[in-house]
Amino acid sequence: MTTSNHSSVTEFILEGLTNLPQLQLPLFLLFLGIYVVTVVGNLGMIILIAISSQLHSPMYYFLSHLSFIDLCYSSIITPKTLVHFVSEKNFISFLECMAQLYFFLSFAIAEGYLLTAMAYDHYVAICSPLLYNTFMSQKTCSIMMGMVYSLGLFGAIVHTTHMSMLSFCGSHIVSHYPSFFFIPLLTLSCSSTHINEILLFVIGGFNALAPTLAVLISYAFILSSILRIRSTEGRSKAFGTCSSHLMAVGIFFGSMTFMYFKPPSSNTMEQEKVSSVFYTTVIPMLNPLIYSLRNKNVKSTLRKAVGVYCILILNMHREPGIE
Repeated sequence: MTTSNHSSVTEFILEGLTNLPQLQLPLFLLFLGIYVVTVVGNLGMIILIAISSQLHSPMYYFLSHLSFIDLCYSSIITPKTLVHFVSEKNFISFLECMAQLYFFLSFAIAEGYLLTAMAYDHYVAICSPLLYNTFMSQKTCSIMMGMVYSLGLFGAIVHTTHMSMLSFCGSHIVSHYPSFFFIPLLTLSCSSTHINEILLFVIGGFNALAPTLAVLISYAFILSSILRIRSTEGRSKAFGTCSSHLMAVGIFFGSMTFMYFKPPSSNTMEQEKVSSVFYTTVIPMLNPLIYSLRNKNVKSTLRKAVGVYCILILNMHREPGIE
């Protein structure tokens, strides 16, 4: 810890997930494996959508941005966590802490609104299929993505700016998984956190409830339209279109609800750490797996891409012998 006249903390100590030495290496390998799968899955999804004309539609346009957001906020968190598993002293500077908080909030808030945009896309596709190309034009999709990122940046700027104005002159030990510092830092501040708590309640509540309500309303209309479809095949196809997104929405908003909206009396540090790990590390890995395993177009395109790659590799090995 570095102090200035005993009034300002410029470094924090992160306790991390566990203090047991025998668990450090297994956890390092586990998180490294999760991060590798996350990077390969999300980056692969972005490249696959970019190179395949079959996937150039609004649905996959949003999916590529979902993969980009997952890749970014996983990369903000996991590498630092991996370093903590192999370091004896886990320090983080105040500026680094604020930067990590800012970028994490930006992408986490943006993901909630992106899932809302994807729900609207499914609503238009199922409830107004004849007007789909009109409602979901390239310009409309670009505007929606601009709003998604703007809302994420706005929420992050407000929270991080007011957090940086607080004074930290007491304890400098953050007893939390090193991904989400917001609430733990509020408890360490020796200045008034009243404004921060109001902002957390108002802006945080809005960013949680608005997307959730929008998704629920969209799927209420979608379900109503699906139930009016007479053919079993038509219903099955409509449900198949929404199933991957429903799983992603359920995992994201479910974990967020568990983490931030459970009764205070039920909170324990171990539960907080586990839910934080799931929210920040596991979800970015699951999303590309959900969409790749449950989407026929993605699986078909992936098989074609792998086939072309294998043919190129075989041709490269045959060329020297032919010559």
